[in-house]
Amino acid sequence: MQRVSRSAVFVFSHNCRHAALAGEGRKAALATIPSWSEVDGRDAIRKRFEFSNFRQAFAFMTKVAHQAELMDHHPEWFNVYNGVDVVLATHTENGVSPLDITLAGFMDVAASEAQRLPTDTALPSV
Repeated sequence: MQRVSRSAVFVFSHNCRHAALAGEGRKAALATIPSWSEVDGRDAIRKRFEFSNFRQAFAFMTKVAHQAELMDHHPEWFNVYNGVDVVLATHTENGVSPLDITLAGFMDVAASEAQRLPTDTALPSV
């Protein structure tokens, strides 16, 4: 099954097992997302995303939430104003799997798109 972002294609399947990555395969997969780092004391990856304001951060989170639902693979994240801290791991596999690499790549693209949103546009009052 394919899902399309405006900037990239992310392929995944709900019906196949996504085993935790190990050895050279893990090393090669992590090399495709160089801005992500491994979590100390846990088989997971993390990244902090910074935006100009809350609006951009929330647009990013909304786009990622939609993709995460499509993938049935959900991030651990924490948001305060313009920052979003993310940790990815495949809990059923107790480690980083191809699902995490795919979602991390999608998040990098989504962040880039959100960071291009206008920051000076007034929002309507509620």
